[in-house]
Amino acid sequence: MHSLVFLCARRLVSHRPAARRAMALLPAELYPVLFQAAFLDGRTLALRDLVGTWPFPVLSLQRLLGHRNRHRDRHPLLGEKPSKVCVQAVILAVVAHLRRALEEPCRGTSERRCRLRVLDMTGLQDDDTDRGPEGMSLWSGTVALAKACIEVSKHQSECLKRCSKRRKGPSGASAPPQPLGVEVRADLFVNGTSFGVLRDALRAGTAGPLRLKCRDFHAEELSVAGTVSLLESLEPAGLRRVDLRFNNLGLAGLCAVLPHLARFTDLLSLKLPYSNVDVRRLAPGTDAGLRCLAAQLGKLPCLKELNLDSSRLSGKLRQLLGFHVSALRKLDLSGHDFSENLLQPLRLLLEETSASLLHLDLMECRLTDARLEALLPALCRCCRLRCLGLFGNPLSTPGLKVLLRKTVVLPDLRLVVYPYPVDCYGQEPPWPPSASARLFEDAVDEERFAAVSAELCRMLASSGRADAVWTASLSRHGALDYFAL
Repeated sequence: MHSLVFLCARRLVSHRPAARRAMALLPAELYPVLFQAAFLDGRTLALRDLVGTWPFPVLSLQRLLGHRNRHRDRHPLLGEKPSKVCVQAVILAVVAHLRRALEEPCRGTSERRCRLRVLDMTGLQDDDTDRGPEGMSLWSGTVALAKACIEVSKHQSECLKRCSKRRKGPSGASAPPQPLGVEVRADLFVNGTSFGVLRDALRAGTAGPLRLKCRDFHAEELSVAGTVSLLESLEPAGLRRVDLRFNNLGLAGLCAVLPHLARFTDLLSLKLPYSNVDVRRLAPGTDAGLRCLAAQLGKLPCLKELNLDSSRLSGKLRQLLGFHVSALRKLDLSGHDFSENLLQPLRLLLEETSASLLHLDLMECRLTDARLEALLPALCRCCRLRCLGLFGNPLSTPGLKVLLRKTVVLPDLRLVVYPYPVDCYGQEPPWPPSASARLFEDAVDEERFAAVSAELCRMLASSGRADAVWTASLSRHGALDYFAL
């Protein structure tokens, strides 16, 4: 239920002329609630007025509008997703403020009511592209910010030229004073389509009034040279995640890219899924490449999350992770083939990371009942484990029961994402399992699977672990980010 102050704020922002007149008289403490009301009701003109006269040095959209719910992916005020037009209104208001500030020295005015210095847009969008026309994806938000940076930079150059001509006198040209800039903190998503505009924005921002500062950097389907170019343009401080997906880098490409990560001293999370690295067929230079890769990973002292999904490095994991194995908190090895001769390296890896590991993904790793049972002693040593992902493995109902009985001793294990048991398929399940195994969900006998799910729930309750969630739904798993653990 909304407060009386919030209801009054909604009423005020619905009448823009009155709201504009009132802003000169309103105390600064009312600006946050007015912003919330304007954003909720899609009052884009009111948002532009509020941002243009923002009385505080920081404007954090996540702080004003609410944090994402880790399971429902909602904002208390935003509902399902942020409004594209409202986010664009905020960006345009910042651009308009900086354009005015750039022109003031030439006009001889000095009034600057807006005190904004930091616009924090982190955590507002995600990279979900299926959000409809009203929502703003991480990709479109990145493009909007990049274009804003370029526009302000161009306007700065024009103002400098005009002011320089006007100020020329007997003593020569004098440069106009520079306006105080605005730093935009954001999560950025780039692919081949948006590469050029983001590159230009990052270059313009080094000396421009509007500067992009990245927290989480996501790059998809870029070349090695393009990836390196963008990494070199990012500010080192504050970058906590690099996610390079579907970039087809290969071992040589990773060895070329990773040296450029050492400058990010705050880097906690590195995701390298689908990097087209396969050491099952050794080629000349593979061993040297792996040694180089391991050395570069060792230069990331704060790394806590590593995603090597589908990189086919099963037999070389301990060699690569030797520098970080005792500190990793989230590890994703999905898509690796842990057959019998590769189980021992995985067991040793789990034993060495057992004191720190919070989240482990072994999805679609061809783990049978026998292979999983062989891993259980090492897995049960991971005393802090909270989440375990096993979807897509050919496990049976008896195998799942053994897993449950063995792991109920782990006090923090709250979520297990298990596969549809092979004995619940109405027809022959795919073999060997692969990513396409998800297409066979329609082949599951729903009645049989419902009985298995109910039995697992009864076993949890009888073991005193009714607090734990065992599910075959990937939607619950997808909401679990390392920084939410």
